[in-house]
Amino acid sequence: MNAYSAAGSQPQLLIVAKSLLSRAGLTALLEERDCFVVGQVDGDALERDVDLLAPDMLVVDFGWGAGGLRERLTQIDSDIPVLALIVDDEDASLAPLLGTLRAFPRFALLLSDNDGDAIGAALAALEQGLTVLDPRLTKRLNSTLPGEYEPPSDPLTARESQVLQLLARGLTNRAIAHELGITQHTVKFHVQAIMSKLAAQSRTEAVVRATQLGMIAL
Repeated sequence: MNAYSAAGSQPQLLIVAKSLLSRAGLTALLEERDCFVVGQVDGDALERDVDLLAPDMLVVDFGWGAGGLRERLTQIDSDIPVLALIVDDEDASLAPLLGTLRAFPRFALLLSDNDGDAIGAALAALEQGLTVLDPRLTKRLNSTLPGEYEPPSDPLTARESQVLQLLARGLTNRAIAHELGITQHTVKFHVQAIMSKLAAQSRTEAVVRATQLGMIAL
């Protein structure tokens, strides 16, 4: 029994990859595990495809030279969870992609050589509200993180501080946008800036760091 049937849930997945072969392979792999694939797209019109197909999650294969997908991902005004697959390239920086993914409430980042069971488990974890990171990427990320929490050298703006307080209350991007009267795209921009300034790898870590630094009004 797979993770989804065990939980009695079957989220609708949108497969995004520049390569047709990759799209077909991921679709077959996930459908073998009773996942429901609502569509396969190359990402060139990702914002439109998300609006049209209304998936519950995105599975994005960045492959080689797929930087354009990262840019299009930033244009989505949605709280949709994202599972990103990347190739194993120790010389490549993870910072740009992480900066994009951290703007989403939930994300998974896996190496593309993971099998279907690992990908299915990551999707199930996303459905449960968790953030997932391939253990093989942890060492690379830890080497870039400070050992202690230090105040950001670039202080948060007034609007970023407002967004941070709402993050601490557990609000989604959509709820924050409604609360502040701004778009979800603007919220994602602010969240990404907060993550960068606090050197945090997730929204939860940003809140923890900000609390330790006395930046959260408890």
